[in-house]
Amino acid sequence: MIKLQDISVKYRLIRERPKTFQEHVINYLRGKRIDVEILWALKGITLDVREGEALGIIGHNGAGKSTLLKIISGVMKPSEGVRVVNGKIAPLIELGAGFDHELTGRENIYLNASILGFSRREIEEKYESIIDFSEIRDFINTPLKNYSSGMIARLGFSIATEVDPDILIVDEVLAVGDVQFKKKSKERMLDFRKRGVTILFVSHSMEDVENLCDRVLWLDHGKLKIIDESGRVIKEYQQQK
Repeated sequence: MIKLQDISVKYRLIRERPKTFQEHVINYLRGKRIDVEILWALKGITLDVREGEALGIIGHNGAGKSTLLKIISGVMKPSEGVRVVNGKIAPLIELGAGFDHELTGRENIYLNASILGFSRREIEEKYESIIDFSEIRDFINTPLKNYSSGMIARLGFSIATEVDPDILIVDEVLAVGDVQFKKKSKERMLDFRKRGVTILFVSHSMEDVENLCDRVLWLDHGKLKIIDESGRVIKEYQQQK
């Protein structure tokens, strides 16, 4: 379902920017170069994810986990390497991504689901189920700017998982809300796994990763440190934390 070959992502970081346009011109005339640092967010990642596999992605903050998910979902293009993905992706990467906060919850259901590739008729067929799962019916005609982060996460998760994706990508940044909704979300993801949906799951909860995932990929400073059976990788990761 997913094949990455030598994927790298680099950023150019300017250490000190001129404070004014005048300063910029003066520096240019004097031949003073801007001090630029190259940061590799990902470096040489090669990965194959099979159909129906649940792959956990772990690592410290800043290890490149979210960047990797953005590459796989097509939100970002790599600086180097080849990405091949087969199937419909439902990416739950950033809180509120694909939403317009000036629109109501109802309007955002149609907007977000259409971005995921669904027709108006298909959205209407799923509409009630989305609202029921999200548990925000009383606020569905309220603009999203008045929602809490938990309500936005509920709506985003409900839309993405109701449209029956081939590949579900979940970043822990969306793991907000009350205990009951988190439980419902985990149960739905386990149901997807049983149905053969390919899942990529980023989390700092090793218990959740081990319960859901077949294999685990450990990223360390943008590089693939190890990818193997869940129990083995998690044990090594916890020993070195």
